[in-house]
Formats: sequence, structure tokens, C-alpha cells
Amino acid sequence: MGLDGMEVIAIAVVIGLFVVVLKQFGVWEPLSLEDSCEGDLELSMVRHQPEGLDQLQAQTQFTRKELQSLYRGFKNECPSGLVDEETFKSIYSQFFPQGDATTYAHFLFNAFDMDRSGSIRFEDFVIGLSVLLRGSVTEKLRWAFNLYDINKDGYVTKEEMMAIMTSIYDMMGRYTLPSVRDDSPYEHVERFFQKMDRNRDGVVTIDEFIETCQKDENIMASMQLFENVI
Repeated sequence: MGLDGMEVIAIAVVIGLFVVVLKQFGVWEPLSLEDSCEGDLELSMVRHQPEGLDQLQAQTQFTRKELQSLYRGFKNECPSGLVDEETFKSIYSQFFPQGDATTYAHFLFNAFDMDRSGSIRFEDFVIGLSVLLRGSVTEKLRWAFNLYDINKDGYVTKEEMMAIMTSIYDMMGRYTLPSVRDDSPYEHVERFFQKMDRNRDGVVTIDEFIETCQKDENIMASMQLFENVI
């Protein structure tokens, strides 16, 4: 039996909802044939200057032209070269005006803020984006696991999954049909662990997570939805 309903959403939402950030940054705009192909990123008076174009190209699945387009959109929205958590939350809130995206955006922000600096750099942005859009299934699932592993100890507990599921319900779950009950997040977490926690030790490891997801057709289909959107 496959994972269903909100369990699938809890995994697919990592990739799917990030597309709204791409739109906010203008990333989905077609690349112009007149875009410069010169050897470095356009740099202006910014607080943080990103790594060189060659280095970012080696670290991601993006071409030089795509990186230049991504940087222009990023710089237009964030002239300082950094995205703080409040800005990140405001981006998500625009797309869920009748819900509360604050907590989910907080978890997603932490997944991108790899050095725990309190800001997302352009490098963080494009490396994470490359995994979500162009990475292998295993890479995407590892990224998703990192989101769910809130304290970064290598395990996902029921408390951590409950926090993620509740944040998703706060953002969008209350508008699902049929309408959800207050205990729905708990029920979904219990079903999630019944399938994921293979050795019944009360936590989900990265191997259990990847193995279970790879055997689920719905999750595998969701992994393909957002490939090559830019």
C-alpha cells in the first residue's frame, strides 16, 4: 500500500511549493538570447558577493546562462545579496493569504540556510534549487529528509514530523476536502511512521526514508513534476 493523501503532500510539497519562490524571483521568465555569456556574474554594490560563475556551475546542474538569469532575479528581489527569514516568510505568505505559512517557511528557510547564518546566500539558493529541480531522486529525497530532520541529528522523530505536518495543515490543510479534523495531523504522522519506521525503533533514518519513498509510485511521480521548469 502506498503513502497517500497528506503523506504524499508532506514530501511533494518540498519541491512543489518552492516553485512559488521561483516565480517571486522572476526565475521562470524566458532567457533572452541577448543575455551576456561573459565569464562572471554581474556584481553590484551588494553586502554579499556570490562565488564565481565557474564554481557555481561545477556545483550545480545549471548552465552559465541559467545562473546569470537566476542571479539577476535574485538580485532584483534581494539587492543586498542575502535573503533573511522574514523576507522568505513574506514571500510564502503572499501565496497563502487565508492560511498561515510562517512555520512551514521557517522550516524550509532552515533547510536552505546551510551554514546557519540566518540568511540565504545566492549560493545556498542555487545549490538547493539545483537539487530540487535537476537532482536525482535520491538527492531530492535526501534534501527532503534534511527538511524533516529539524535538529539535524540524522533521524526524524514523530515530534519532528508532527511539527512539519502541522505547519502544512496551517498553511493549506484546513482547505482540503473533506475538511480536516484537529487530530488529522496526528493520524497522518502515525500512518507515516507505520510505513517508514521499518525496525520500529521510534525514529526514521535516511535509509528507511529513501527506501520507502522509492517504492511508492505516487511519491516517485511527484519527484518528476517539476523537472526542467527553467
